[in-house]
Amino acid sequence: MRLDILNARSVKGACVALLAAALTTGCATTKSPYDYTQFKQSRPASILVLPPLNGSPDINASYSMLSQVTLPLAESGYYVFPVSLVDETFHQNGLHNPAEMHDVKLQKLREIFGADAALYITVKDYGTSYTVISSESRVTAEARLIDLRTEQVLWNGTATASSAEGRNSSGGLVGLLVQAVVSQIIESSTNRSHPIAGITSYRLLGAGMPNGMLYGPRSPKYQTDGNARP
Repeated sequence: MRLDILNARSVKGACVALLAAALTTGCATTKSPYDYTQFKQSRPASILVLPPLNGSPDINASYSMLSQVTLPLAESGYYVFPVSLVDETFHQNGLHNPAEMHDVKLQKLREIFGADAALYITVKDYGTSYTVISSESRVTAEARLIDLRTEQVLWNGTATASSAEGRNSSGGLVGLLVQAVVSQIIESSTNRSHPIAGITSYRLLGAGMPNGMLYGPRSPKYQTDGNARP
């Protein structure tokens, strides 16, 4: 009987410990509101987007993302320097890959382009992956917005999107296997990652997203800053 009581107490203690650990982990992973102090003081009107660094194995990642960043930034109220013109300007000055372009001094970027801020993007994940029972195209990117006048970091963020979001997984194991194979064939042959990169761009750079960009001066919501909290 004594042993049963001790075992019961041990199980209860373990459960309490696990619950406490879960609550602690949950609190640790909750995002706190972003500090927009520098951003609000700077209030950039024009943004220079540098060709993104590519941290994925897909060589198309950098320019796939670059081609889709202008729209969310423009809709958020900013003037965005034409990305193709910016890329060509770098090429004309002997810089032919994003890593070299990211190394250009901020003062030099301000001198050449006259922009208020520069946006540095890194594509962390891009492409279609296949496992036994699932297949998805996933794009993850992170960005930093830096004031070219003060060289202060105004904002940074990260976003991801996947073709597997909201996918119906019914049909049992056989159904999952068939769906995974079909998804891989379709997504690989149609470059599904490119439109997924567009979704990632909106989540990353669209104003009003949780801890996202603030509205620019061309937006009717400028300085209202009703930025959604997590």
